[in-house]
Amino acid sequence: MHIPRLHPDTIEEVKQRADIVDVISEHVVLRKRGKDYVGLCPFHSEKSPSFTVSQTKQMYYCFGCQAGGNPIKFLMDLEKRSFAEVVLDLARRYQVSVRTIEPEQRQELQRQLSLREQLYEVLAATAQFYQHALKYGGEKALQYLQSKRQLREETIQQFGLGYAPAGWETLYRYLVDDKRYPVQLVEKAGLIKPRKESSGYYDVFRDRVIIPIHDVLGRVIAFGGRSLGDEQPKYLNSPETEVFFKGKTLFALDKAKAAISQMDQAVVVEGYFDAIALHAAGINNVIASLGTALSLEQVRQVLRYTESKELVLNFDADKAGTNAAQRAIGEIAALAYNGEVQLKILNIPDGKDADEYLQGRDPEDYKQLLANAPLWLDWQIQQITKDRNLRQAADFQQVSGQMVKLLKNLASSDTRNYYISHCAEILSLGETKLIPLRVENLLTQIAPASAFRKSAPVIKQQPVAVQQSVTPQEGSLLEVAEALLLQIYLHYPQYRQAIVDALEERDLQFSLSHHRFLWRQILEVFSGTEDDLLSIVQDRCLEFPDEMRLVSHLFHLNEKTQKEIIARHDKLIQAATARMEQVMREKRYRYFRELFNQTNPEVEPEKSELYCNALYAEKQRLKELEHQCQFSLSDLI
Repeated sequence: MHIPRLHPDTIEEVKQRADIVDVISEHVVLRKRGKDYVGLCPFHSEKSPSFTVSQTKQMYYCFGCQAGGNPIKFLMDLEKRSFAEVVLDLARRYQVSVRTIEPEQRQELQRQLSLREQLYEVLAATAQFYQHALKYGGEKALQYLQSKRQLREETIQQFGLGYAPAGWETLYRYLVDDKRYPVQLVEKAGLIKPRKESSGYYDVFRDRVIIPIHDVLGRVIAFGGRSLGDEQPKYLNSPETEVFFKGKTLFALDKAKAAISQMDQAVVVEGYFDAIALHAAGINNVIASLGTALSLEQVRQVLRYTESKELVLNFDADKAGTNAAQRAIGEIAALAYNGEVQLKILNIPDGKDADEYLQGRDPEDYKQLLANAPLWLDWQIQQITKDRNLRQAADFQQVSGQMVKLLKNLASSDTRNYYISHCAEILSLGETKLIPLRVENLLTQIAPASAFRKSAPVIKQQPVAVQQSVTPQEGSLLEVAEALLLQIYLHYPQYRQAIVDALEERDLQFSLSHHRFLWRQILEVFSGTEDDLLSIVQDRCLEFPDEMRLVSHLFHLNEKTQKEIIARHDKLIQAATARMEQVMREKRYRYFRELFNQTNPEVEPEKSELYCNALYAEKQRLKELEHQCQFSLSDLI
C-alpha cells in the first residue's frame, strides 16, 4: 500500500495518545520496578533484564545493546516496518483521525485503511451468526461439542464456538441480503466463493462446527470448521485474506498470552480442540498451530511473552505424532541448536492427543507430563536409539552416524561436550571403561583435526539447563580475546589461516553470541580468496542492525592496534586463543571440583578417581595457558 506523507498533526497526536507500556507489553513481558518497568530486551539475547521502559517519559532504553526510543521507534525496529506504517497502525488503534499533506490522496488512503476495518466488522458479525446458529438449530453440533468433546457451556462461550448451517447460501443471504454487506467484501473475508458453472456465490463453511480464530488483540480474523461426520476434509480453514495469514497466526494466543507470561512457558498443541480442552482444564498457557510447520515468525511471536524462552511441543506419541513433531519443528531447529529457544517435546502415551488424554483424567496428570518433557535434543537422541539393538554392528553404526550429524549442528561447545559425553555413555552400553573410547570416536568424526581430544577424556557435564555460566571476569576476557581474533581475521588476509589453525588445534569456537553472529557471516561469504572480505561482511551485517551495533567497532582499527598486529601477530593469536581456552578450562575445573566434592570415594572409588584425574589435568593445562597469555590484550581493542 502506497502511503502518502502524513500530516504533522496526525503524527503528533499519535505520539500523544500511544502509551509506551501498552505498546511494548504486547511484545515484552514487563515487570514493575519502582516507577519504571523492566523486561528482557527483544533486540538482543539476554538472560537478565536490562530493558527499561519509562511511562512518565514515554521512552525505552536497553542498557545491554543501547536500543532506545519512543513507541513508534520500538515498533519500527521490532517489526521492520516503515515509520508511516507504524503511525497508521497506532492511529487506528488509538482512534486518531488520519490527515495527509496531499489532500487529494486522503480519500484513497482512507479507503485502503477502511478495508481492514470493514473485514474485522464482517468477520465479527459472522462469528455472532455462527454462535446464534449453534444455539438455535444446531442441536447436532451442540451435542458433538458437549458429548464427544465434553465441553461445558462456559468453554463454548469463551471460545465463541458456533455452527455453520448446512445450506449452500445461508450465510450469504444473512450477510449480503439481510445485513447489506457488499458481496465483494464478504468474498474478501474468505466467507463465500463464486460458483464456477453459474452466477452467484456459495458459503465456504456448511454443516460444520465453527471455531473462530482471533489475532493477538482478540479480533476475529478467520474460522476453522470441523465436519460432524465423515465429510472430507475433516478440518477446513479460511483462506488467507488481508487480515489472516496462516503462517503468522497461532490459535488461542490472545487467550494464552497472560498465562504464558505468568508460567514462563508456552505449550504448542496440534489441534484446535486440544488447545480448547487444555484451557477448559485450567491449563491456559496453550496455543495451537494451524496445521503447518512452525515458522520463525510464529515462534518469536509467542516467545515475546516468556523470559526463559521455553517452548513445549505436544504431539501424539505414535509414529504420526512423531512425524508431526518433526514437521512442526521446521525452521526453529536452528534456534534450538543455537540455544535461542529452550525447546521441549511432550509425547502423550498410547498415541493419544491432549483432548483424548484429558477425558476422564485429572489435569495434574497432564501437568506432570509437561514437567517431565525432555529437551528437544534428548528427544532426538531417544528417537535415534528407539527400537535399535546397539549390540548389532549395523544398528550401532547407524545410530552413531545419526548422533554425529546431530552433534555437528550444536553451536555451543559446552552443550556439544555434554551431549558427546551423553551419547558416549549410550554407545558404551553400561561399560564405563568404554566411555573414553566412544568419546574419542565421536570427536574424531565431529572435528577430525582437533588436538583437544588428546587431553583428558571428556566427562559428562551438566545438563544445559544447569550449566554454569561464565563469571563477569571470564566474560570480559572472552570479549577481548574473541574480538581481537575477529579483527585480525577481517583486516589481515595473510593471518587468516593461522587463526583457523589455532582454533582447530584447541577445539575452540566463539562463545559470545554477537561474535558467533559475525563469524557465521564471515563463513557464509568467504571462499578463501576474497581480499575485500571486510567490506563484503560489513555490507552483509548492515542487514542486521541489532547485531551490527554490537560488532561495528571490529570493522575499524586504530593506529596502535595496526602496529601491534603487524609486529607480533603470532603472539597475539596465541594469547587470544589461550585466553579463550583458559575460560573454557576454568569452567570445566569448577565443574569437576563440584563433582569430586559430591562423590564419596569409599562408595564410588572409580568415579572419584576419574574426577580427581580430570581435576589434575585441567589444573595442569591452566598453568600452561597462563604462560601462553604473555601480555594484556585489552588495550588493543
